[in-house]
Amino acid sequence: MAEGNIQVQRGRRTGRRTGGGTTPRTLLPLRRVSSHLSNSISCWYCDFKSSVFNEPLFQFGRKYFRWLRIWFSIGMGFSLTTLIGVTLIILLESARALNLYNGIPWLNNILNGSIFGSYSSLYNITVADIGYMCISSIISVSIHELGHALSATSEGIQIEYTAVFLAVLFPGALVAFNDDLLQMIPRVATLRIYCAGIWHNAALCLVCALTLFLLPFIVYPLYSHGESLMVLDVSRKSPLYGHLSPGDIITMLDGAHVHTTKEWMDISYFLEKQKSQTNKGYCVPNLEIAGSKNPEIMDNKFTCPNDLTLFTTISCNSRTNETDHQQTKEHIYCFPAKGVLGEKKCGDGWGNLVKDDGNCLCTDDESCSSPIHMTGVTWVEITFSRHECGNKENKCGGSFVFVGDILSMARSIRVTNYQSRWFYGVVCVPVVVEKLLVNIFHVSLMLALLNSLPVYYLDGESILEVALCCFSSLTPRIRELVVRSCLVGGTLICCLLISRILFLVISY
Repeated sequence: MAEGNIQVQRGRRTGRRTGGGTTPRTLLPLRRVSSHLSNSISCWYCDFKSSVFNEPLFQFGRKYFRWLRIWFSIGMGFSLTTLIGVTLIILLESARALNLYNGIPWLNNILNGSIFGSYSSLYNITVADIGYMCISSIISVSIHELGHALSATSEGIQIEYTAVFLAVLFPGALVAFNDDLLQMIPRVATLRIYCAGIWHNAALCLVCALTLFLLPFIVYPLYSHGESLMVLDVSRKSPLYGHLSPGDIITMLDGAHVHTTKEWMDISYFLEKQKSQTNKGYCVPNLEIAGSKNPEIMDNKFTCPNDLTLFTTISCNSRTNETDHQQTKEHIYCFPAKGVLGEKKCGDGWGNLVKDDGNCLCTDDESCSSPIHMTGVTWVEITFSRHECGNKENKCGGSFVFVGDILSMARSIRVTNYQSRWFYGVVCVPVVVEKLLVNIFHVSLMLALLNSLPVYYLDGESILEVALCCFSSLTPRIRELVVRSCLVGGTLICCLLISRILFLVISY
């Protein structure tokens, strides 16, 4: 987890005595900071401070201060709205965790989908994924802190230093300002500075989303998109290892054309749900059935030796399910799964792929045979072609049957929607860009939401304090009580929710 924050440095007041008062110096001239900054190192915390970017950022901020103030004023409104919205959400979630109410359906779907959808394949995380996460964290935190720095310089605030740190295992960054200088500007300007990080993270999310949407058009001259799936990697633990290789093109899943990774998963979910409700048959010659092996009976169930699969002959309009194990032995035989590939399809389990209007397509010398479905097992036919042949399935393509847990199978390989028009080896370019954009989007969104929470040591704490100062009707004592109550309550609730999420993710 990466964190971004502002650190306020308390120092001497930059002013000189004239009579009985204090006349502050102008905030515009840049005060050079000594390059001898202390860097902290301990067993649980280390940081690196630098003043290299002070002058370039200050000059840029003062040059375009009018436009920057407009930009960050919009961000201030967005950040305050986000703080209120996120606070309400964590209150609702804490009430749901305490079983005070069942929650809002659409909010539950979003939270469950975003959390468990992202972490359901934690066991598939690779070294490359960790690299993507680190790069995304660096970019997101840098943009966050750049927002604080530009907003401050547009108000004439000098930057003390920028720093990167590592607290335990969590990296982060900060921009430090002088507290006395912050006290000299209006509260609205101070609020703009504190809200700038959240606003920049939200803007980065929007840029990533737009780039992801336009990426197929950007790379169109070099890459095709959405024509079929290309296999990027097949792990040794995958049930498809040995059947598919990196570069192979998956064209059909159970007779349905697959164009995108979303379709790949959607069809897999559909087949998993429909596995016991439909019937997929093949027109197998009667001579081959006669030469097949007979099934064995173990524990009152039919089984097949070696790698053979149980098949049963059916009528074209009948359905089979797990009760077919009770059929007579004459209707059941053992046959290799790949032996039916290439045969005509029959039965009602192929959807619109087979249209027989109720009449059987098998000839008199053939029988419509269907694999007997087991509980938790799905029969799926996968059609593919080798990368050197493109989509020419008839020349060097093929099909094979997968029998097992289709959802685990679908998640066990890495596929992409992109295919190179010229060279296979460079297909990784849009894949890397897409993966990086997705990671940056999620990390930046997490930073924006995290810093919108009324929690100690994050931007939400500073935003809440300054925002309440704008209400002149509140006395300092009441304001202090409200701030502390919100921060203590928000921190405790967030800790409980994070603990609950981690527990559910681990158990999931």
